[in-house]
Amino acid sequence: MISSRQEFSGKYSKLSIKQIGAGTYSRSHMHNPAKRRTFVQACALTLGSSIVPRLHQRATAQESHDHGRSQRFSVSTYSFWQFRGPKVPIETCIDHAARMNFDGLEILEMQMTDSSNPYLQQLKRQAHSHGLALCGFSTHQGFVSPDSTRRQDNIKKTIASIEQAYCLGIPTMRINTGRWGTIKSFDTLMANRGIEPRLEGYTDDDAYKWVIQSIEECLPVAEKCGVVLGLENHWGLGRTATGVLKIIEAIQSPWLQATLDTGNFLEDMYQQMEALAPAACFVQAKTYNGGGTWYTLDIDYPQVATILHDAGYNGWVSLEFEGKDDPLIAIPKNLKLLRHAFDRQ
Repeated sequence: MISSRQEFSGKYSKLSIKQIGAGTYSRSHMHNPAKRRTFVQACALTLGSSIVPRLHQRATAQESHDHGRSQRFSVSTYSFWQFRGPKVPIETCIDHAARMNFDGLEILEMQMTDSSNPYLQQLKRQAHSHGLALCGFSTHQGFVSPDSTRRQDNIKKTIASIEQAYCLGIPTMRINTGRWGTIKSFDTLMANRGIEPRLEGYTDDDAYKWVIQSIEECLPVAEKCGVVLGLENHWGLGRTATGVLKIIEAIQSPWLQATLDTGNFLEDMYQQMEALAPAACFVQAKTYNGGGTWYTLDIDYPQVATILHDAGYNGWVSLEFEGKDDPLIAIPKNLKLLRHAFDRQ
Protein backbone atom coordinates (compact mmCIF):
# COMPACT_ATOMS: atom_id res chain seq x y z
CA MET A 1 0.00 0.00 0.00
CA ILE A 2 1.19 3.52 -0.72
CA SER A 3 2.83 4.78 2.46
CA SER A 4 1.74 8.38 2.07
CA ARG A 5 -0.05 10.40 -0.57
CA GLN A 6 2.59 13.11 -0.27
CA GLU A 7 5.36 10.68 -1.21
CA PHE A 8 3.22 9.19 -3.96
CA SER A 9 2.39 12.62 -5.33
CA GLY A 10 6.07 13.57 -5.45
CA LYS A 11 7.00 10.49 -7.45
CA TYR A 12 4.19 10.55 -9.95
CA SER A 13 3.12 14.19 -10.34
CA LYS A 14 2.03 15.06 -13.88
CA LEU A 15 3.75 17.82 -15.86
CA SER A 16 1.51 20.62 -17.03
CA ILE A 17 1.93 22.23 -20.47
CA LYS A 18 3.64 25.20 -18.82
CA GLN A 19 6.12 22.85 -17.12
CA ILE A 20 6.77 21.05 -20.38
CA GLY A 21 7.43 24.33 -22.17
CA ALA A 22 9.35 26.21 -19.50
CA GLY A 23 10.80 23.64 -17.14
CA THR A 24 11.53 20.59 -19.23
CA TYR A 25 12.38 22.17 -22.60
CA SER A 26 14.74 25.10 -22.96
CA ARG A 27 15.11 27.42 -25.98
CA SER A 28 17.96 25.26 -27.24
CA HIS A 29 15.49 22.41 -27.61
CA MET A 30 13.38 24.53 -29.92
CA HIS A 31 16.29 25.07 -32.31
CA ASN A 32 16.92 21.33 -32.54
CA PRO A 33 14.44 19.81 -35.06
CA ALA A 34 14.29 16.40 -33.37
CA LYS A 35 13.81 17.90 -29.92
CA ARG A 36 11.28 20.40 -31.29
CA ARG A 37 9.22 17.51 -32.69
CA THR A 38 9.34 15.80 -29.29
CA PHE A 39 8.15 19.00 -27.63
CA VAL A 40 5.25 19.46 -30.07
CA GLN A 41 4.21 15.83 -29.63
CA ALA A 42 4.30 16.19 -25.85
CA CYS A 43 2.11 19.28 -25.98
CA ALA A 44 -0.30 17.59 -28.35
CA LEU A 45 -0.59 14.58 -26.08
CA THR A 46 -1.15 16.76 -23.04
CA LEU A 47 -3.77 18.88 -24.78
CA GLY A 48 -5.45 15.79 -26.17
CA SER A 49 -5.70 14.16 -22.77
CA SER A 50 -7.19 17.25 -21.15
CA ILE A 51 -9.47 18.67 -23.83
CA VAL A 52 -10.81 15.92 -26.06
CA PRO A 53 -10.37 12.62 -24.19
CA ARG A 54 -13.87 11.36 -24.81
CA LEU A 55 -13.86 12.22 -28.51
CA HIS A 56 -10.59 10.33 -28.91
CA GLN A 57 -11.91 7.45 -26.80
CA ARG A 58 -15.08 7.17 -28.83
CA ALA A 59 -13.24 7.39 -32.16
CA THR A 60 -10.78 4.73 -31.05
CA ALA A 61 -13.58 2.53 -29.77
CA GLN A 62 -15.54 2.90 -33.00
CA GLU A 63 -12.46 2.03 -35.05
CA SER A 64 -11.94 -1.09 -32.94
CA HIS A 65 -15.57 -2.11 -33.48
CA ASP A 66 -15.25 -1.57 -37.22
CA HIS A 67 -12.25 -3.91 -37.27
CA GLY A 68 -14.22 -6.67 -35.54
CA ARG A 69 -12.62 -6.61 -32.09
CA SER A 70 -14.43 -9.10 -29.86
CA GLN A 71 -16.12 -7.89 -26.69
CA ARG A 72 -14.41 -8.72 -23.39
CA PHE A 73 -16.51 -10.02 -20.52
CA SER A 74 -15.81 -10.11 -16.81
CA VAL A 75 -17.86 -11.28 -13.86
CA SER A 76 -18.38 -9.46 -10.58
CA THR A 77 -17.39 -11.34 -7.44
CA TYR A 78 -20.78 -10.14 -6.13
CA SER A 79 -22.38 -12.67 -8.50
CA PHE A 80 -21.04 -15.55 -6.40
CA TRP A 81 -22.12 -14.03 -3.06
CA GLN A 82 -24.95 -11.42 -3.34
CA PHE A 83 -24.60 -10.60 0.38
CA ARG A 84 -26.05 -14.03 1.21
CA GLY A 85 -24.33 -15.96 3.95
CA PRO A 86 -20.57 -15.90 4.58
CA LYS A 87 -18.44 -13.94 2.12
CA VAL A 88 -17.24 -16.01 -0.83
CA PRO A 89 -13.44 -15.53 -0.88
CA ILE A 90 -12.06 -13.48 -3.78
CA GLU A 91 -9.60 -16.32 -4.44
CA THR A 92 -12.53 -18.69 -5.00
CA CYS A 93 -14.15 -16.18 -7.37
CA ILE A 94 -10.93 -15.94 -9.37
CA ASP A 95 -10.86 -19.71 -9.81
CA HIS A 96 -14.55 -19.82 -10.79
CA ALA A 97 -14.15 -16.99 -13.33
CA ALA A 98 -11.14 -18.64 -14.95
CA ARG A 99 -12.88 -22.03 -15.12
CA MET A 100 -15.94 -20.42 -16.73
CA ASN A 101 -13.75 -18.76 -19.39
CA PHE A 102 -14.34 -15.13 -18.46
CA ASP A 103 -11.76 -12.61 -19.65
CA GLY A 104 -11.66 -10.65 -16.41
CA LEU A 105 -12.93 -10.21 -12.87
CA GLU A 106 -14.57 -7.23 -11.17
CA ILE A 107 -13.94 -7.19 -7.41
CA LEU A 108 -16.57 -6.03 -4.93
CA GLU A 109 -14.57 -4.27 -2.23
CA MET A 110 -17.07 -5.15 0.52
CA GLN A 111 -16.43 -8.83 -0.23
CA MET A 112 -12.73 -8.57 0.61
CA THR A 113 -11.49 -9.69 4.02
CA ASP A 114 -8.00 -8.14 3.85
CA SER A 115 -6.69 -4.90 2.37
CA SER A 116 -2.98 -5.35 3.11
CA ASN A 117 -0.58 -4.98 0.20
CA PRO A 118 0.76 -8.57 0.46
CA TYR A 119 -2.80 -9.86 0.13
CA LEU A 120 -3.57 -7.57 -2.81
CA GLN A 121 -0.43 -8.74 -4.60
CA GLN A 122 -1.40 -12.36 -3.92
CA LEU A 123 -4.75 -11.78 -5.64
CA LYS A 124 -3.04 -10.08 -8.58
CA ARG A 125 -0.60 -12.98 -8.93
CA GLN A 126 -3.39 -15.55 -8.79
CA ALA A 127 -5.42 -13.77 -11.46
CA HIS A 128 -2.34 -13.40 -13.65
CA SER A 129 -1.58 -17.11 -13.36
CA HIS A 130 -5.03 -17.80 -14.85
CA GLY A 131 -4.62 -15.19 -17.60
CA LEU A 132 -7.47 -13.26 -15.98
CA ALA A 133 -7.55 -9.45 -15.92
CA LEU A 134 -8.59 -7.63 -12.74
CA CYS A 135 -10.62 -4.99 -14.56
CA GLY A 136 -12.97 -3.30 -12.10
CA PHE A 137 -13.23 -2.40 -8.41
CA SER A 138 -16.74 -1.81 -7.05
CA THR A 139 -16.84 0.42 -3.97
CA HIS A 140 -19.41 2.12 -1.73
CA GLN A 141 -19.43 5.66 -0.39
CA GLY A 142 -22.00 8.35 0.41
CA PHE A 143 -21.49 12.06 -0.17
CA VAL A 144 -25.12 13.14 0.26
CA SER A 145 -24.89 14.60 3.75
CA PRO A 146 -24.89 18.09 5.26
CA ASP A 147 -22.32 16.81 7.79
CA SER A 148 -18.91 17.87 6.45
CA THR A 149 -17.13 15.43 8.79
CA ARG A 150 -19.12 12.54 7.40
CA ARG A 151 -18.38 13.63 3.84
CA GLN A 152 -14.68 13.91 4.66
CA ASP A 153 -14.70 10.39 6.12
CA ASN A 154 -16.18 9.12 2.86
CA ILE A 155 -13.62 11.04 0.83
CA LYS A 156 -10.79 9.42 2.82
CA LYS A 157 -12.41 6.01 2.39
CA THR A 158 -12.73 6.55 -1.38
CA ILE A 159 -9.11 7.64 -1.68
CA ALA A 160 -8.01 4.51 0.22
CA SER A 161 -10.06 2.43 -2.23
CA ILE A 162 -8.41 4.17 -5.20
CA GLU A 163 -5.01 3.25 -3.78
CA GLN A 164 -6.13 -0.37 -3.37
CA ALA A 165 -7.23 -0.43 -7.02
CA TYR A 166 -3.81 0.94 -7.97
CA CYS A 167 -2.05 -1.81 -6.02
CA LEU A 168 -4.25 -4.41 -7.73
CA GLY A 169 -3.52 -2.95 -11.16
CA ILE A 170 -7.22 -2.20 -11.71
CA PRO A 171 -7.84 0.72 -14.11
CA THR A 172 -11.39 1.73 -13.15
CA MET A 173 -13.40 1.97 -9.93
CA ARG A 174 -17.16 2.22 -9.38
CA ILE A 175 -18.30 5.01 -7.07
CA ASN A 176 -21.75 6.11 -5.87
CA THR A 177 -23.28 9.47 -5.01
CA GLY A 178 -24.80 8.10 -1.82
CA ARG A 179 -28.40 8.88 -0.84
CA TRP A 180 -30.40 10.90 1.67
CA GLY A 181 -30.81 7.99 4.06
CA THR A 182 -34.34 8.99 5.02
CA ILE A 183 -35.42 5.42 4.26
CA LYS A 184 -33.33 3.18 6.50
CA SER A 185 -34.26 -0.25 5.14
CA PHE A 186 -32.87 -1.14 1.70
CA ASP A 187 -35.81 -3.52 1.22
CA THR A 188 -38.19 -0.59 1.76
CA LEU A 189 -36.14 1.59 -0.57
CA MET A 190 -36.41 -1.02 -3.31
CA ALA A 191 -40.15 -1.38 -2.71
CA ASN A 192 -40.29 2.37 -3.32
CA ARG A 193 -38.30 1.96 -6.59
CA GLY A 194 -35.22 3.66 -5.14
CA ILE A 195 -37.01 6.93 -4.41
CA GLU A 196 -36.73 8.50 -0.95
CA PRO A 197 -37.70 11.86 0.59
CA ARG A 198 -35.07 14.56 0.86
CA LEU A 199 -33.64 15.41 4.25
CA GLU A 200 -35.83 18.13 5.77
CA GLY A 201 -34.45 21.58 5.15
CA TYR A 202 -32.26 20.62 2.20
CA THR A 203 -32.65 20.40 -1.58
CA ASP A 204 -31.21 18.35 -4.42
CA ASP A 205 -29.09 21.38 -5.32
CA ASP A 206 -27.44 21.11 -1.89
CA ALA A 207 -26.82 17.41 -2.45
CA TYR A 208 -25.30 17.92 -5.92
CA LYS A 209 -22.93 20.51 -4.44
CA TRP A 210 -21.78 18.09 -1.73
CA VAL A 211 -21.25 15.23 -4.20
CA ILE A 212 -19.39 17.36 -6.76
CA GLN A 213 -17.06 18.87 -4.15
CA SER A 214 -16.37 15.45 -2.62
CA ILE A 215 -15.56 13.76 -5.92
CA GLU A 216 -13.32 16.66 -6.91
CA GLU A 217 -11.25 16.03 -3.79
CA CYS A 218 -10.73 12.40 -4.86
CA LEU A 219 -9.72 13.11 -8.46
CA PRO A 220 -6.08 14.17 -7.92
CA VAL A 221 -5.34 10.78 -6.35
CA ALA A 222 -7.32 9.00 -9.08
CA GLU A 223 -5.17 10.72 -11.70
CA LYS A 224 -1.89 9.94 -9.93
CA CYS A 225 -2.94 6.30 -9.57
CA GLY A 226 -4.28 6.03 -13.11
CA VAL A 227 -7.70 4.87 -11.89
CA VAL A 228 -10.75 6.20 -13.74
CA LEU A 229 -13.71 6.73 -11.42
CA GLY A 230 -16.99 5.45 -12.84
CA LEU A 231 -20.02 7.12 -11.24
CA GLU A 232 -22.81 4.53 -11.28
CA ASN A 233 -26.54 4.93 -11.78
CA HIS A 234 -27.02 3.52 -8.28
CA TRP A 235 -29.89 5.18 -6.37
CA GLY A 236 -29.60 8.55 -4.67
CA LEU A 237 -28.71 11.35 -7.11
CA GLY A 238 -27.43 8.64 -9.45
CA ARG A 239 -30.83 6.98 -9.83
CA THR A 240 -31.23 8.49 -13.32
CA ALA A 241 -28.90 9.08 -16.26
CA THR A 242 -29.69 12.79 -15.94
CA GLY A 243 -28.42 12.84 -12.35
CA VAL A 244 -25.20 11.00 -13.18
CA LEU A 245 -24.48 13.18 -16.22
CA LYS A 246 -25.17 16.39 -14.30
CA ILE A 247 -22.31 15.54 -11.93
CA ILE A 248 -19.93 14.34 -14.65
CA GLU A 249 -20.53 17.43 -16.78
CA ALA A 250 -20.12 19.77 -13.81
CA ILE A 251 -16.70 18.30 -12.98
CA GLN A 252 -15.38 17.88 -16.55
CA SER A 253 -12.47 15.53 -15.83
CA PRO A 254 -11.28 12.57 -17.93
CA TRP A 255 -10.78 10.77 -14.60
CA LEU A 256 -14.51 10.82 -13.87
CA GLN A 257 -16.79 8.94 -16.23
CA ALA A 258 -19.79 6.62 -15.74
CA THR A 259 -20.38 3.03 -14.73
CA LEU A 260 -23.55 1.96 -16.54
CA ASP A 261 -25.55 -0.66 -14.62
CA THR A 262 -28.19 -2.17 -16.90
CA GLY A 263 -30.33 -3.25 -13.94
CA ASN A 264 -30.63 0.07 -12.10
CA PHE A 265 -32.89 1.97 -14.50
CA LEU A 266 -36.44 1.22 -13.40
CA GLU A 267 -38.11 3.60 -15.88
CA ASP A 268 -37.34 4.24 -19.56
CA MET A 269 -34.56 1.67 -19.36
CA TYR A 270 -33.20 1.79 -22.90
CA GLN A 271 -33.57 5.56 -23.33
CA GLN A 272 -31.56 6.11 -20.16
CA MET A 273 -28.90 3.64 -21.31
CA GLU A 274 -28.62 5.55 -24.58
CA ALA A 275 -28.12 8.78 -22.66
CA LEU A 276 -25.43 7.38 -20.34
CA ALA A 277 -23.56 5.08 -22.76
CA PRO A 278 -21.38 7.81 -24.37
CA ALA A 279 -19.94 8.64 -20.92
CA ALA A 280 -19.43 5.02 -19.82
CA CYS A 281 -16.04 3.62 -18.87
CA PHE A 282 -17.47 0.35 -17.52
CA VAL A 283 -20.71 -1.61 -17.93
CA GLN A 284 -22.35 -3.95 -15.43
CA ALA A 285 -24.83 -6.38 -17.01
CA LYS A 286 -27.50 -7.64 -14.60
CA THR A 287 -29.22 -11.03 -14.97
CA TYR A 288 -31.92 -12.60 -12.79
CA ASN A 289 -32.17 -16.38 -13.34
CA GLY A 290 -34.62 -17.73 -10.76
CA GLY A 291 -35.99 -14.26 -10.04
CA GLY A 292 -34.34 -11.28 -8.36
CA THR A 293 -34.36 -10.54 -4.65
CA TRP A 294 -36.01 -7.10 -5.01
CA TYR A 295 -37.20 -7.07 -8.63
CA THR A 296 -36.65 -8.85 -11.93
CA LEU A 297 -36.02 -7.02 -15.20
CA ASP A 298 -36.40 -8.53 -18.65
CA ILE A 299 -33.36 -6.95 -20.30
CA ASP A 300 -32.97 -7.27 -24.07
CA TYR A 301 -29.20 -7.72 -24.35
CA PRO A 302 -29.03 -7.60 -28.16
CA GLN A 303 -30.61 -4.15 -27.82
CA VAL A 304 -28.14 -3.21 -25.06
CA ALA A 305 -25.28 -4.37 -27.29
CA THR A 306 -26.58 -2.17 -30.11
CA ILE A 307 -26.83 0.85 -27.79
CA LEU A 308 -23.24 0.38 -26.60
CA HIS A 309 -21.97 -0.22 -30.13
CA ASP A 310 -23.67 2.92 -31.43
CA ALA A 311 -22.13 4.92 -28.57
CA GLY A 312 -18.66 3.67 -29.54
CA TYR A 313 -18.25 1.74 -26.29
CA ASN A 314 -15.53 -0.89 -26.40
CA GLY A 315 -14.75 -1.40 -22.73
CA TRP A 316 -15.53 -4.21 -20.33
CA VAL A 317 -18.98 -5.71 -19.83
CA SER A 318 -19.15 -7.24 -16.35
CA LEU A 319 -21.82 -9.80 -15.50
CA GLU A 320 -23.67 -9.12 -12.24
CA PHE A 321 -25.82 -12.14 -11.52
CA GLU A 322 -28.59 -11.21 -9.08
CA GLY A 323 -30.93 -14.19 -9.39
CA LYS A 324 -31.84 -16.94 -6.95
CA ASP A 325 -30.59 -19.86 -9.08
CA ASP A 326 -27.31 -21.59 -8.28
CA PRO A 327 -24.66 -19.10 -9.49
CA LEU A 328 -22.30 -21.90 -10.55
CA ILE A 329 -24.96 -23.03 -13.03
CA ALA A 330 -26.57 -19.71 -13.96
CA ILE A 331 -23.41 -17.65 -14.49
CA PRO A 332 -21.98 -19.75 -17.38
CA LYS A 333 -25.42 -19.65 -19.03
CA ASN A 334 -25.45 -15.87 -18.77
CA LEU A 335 -21.95 -15.55 -20.19
CA LYS A 336 -23.14 -17.52 -23.21
CA LEU A 337 -26.18 -15.21 -23.48
CA LEU A 338 -24.01 -12.09 -23.40
CA ARG A 339 -21.48 -13.44 -25.90
CA HIS A 340 -24.30 -14.29 -28.31
CA ALA A 341 -25.88 -10.84 -27.91
CA PHE A 342 -22.65 -8.96 -28.53
CA ASP A 343 -21.39 -11.25 -31.31
CA ARG A 344 -24.32 -10.10 -33.41
CA GLN A 345 -22.86 -6.59 -33.59
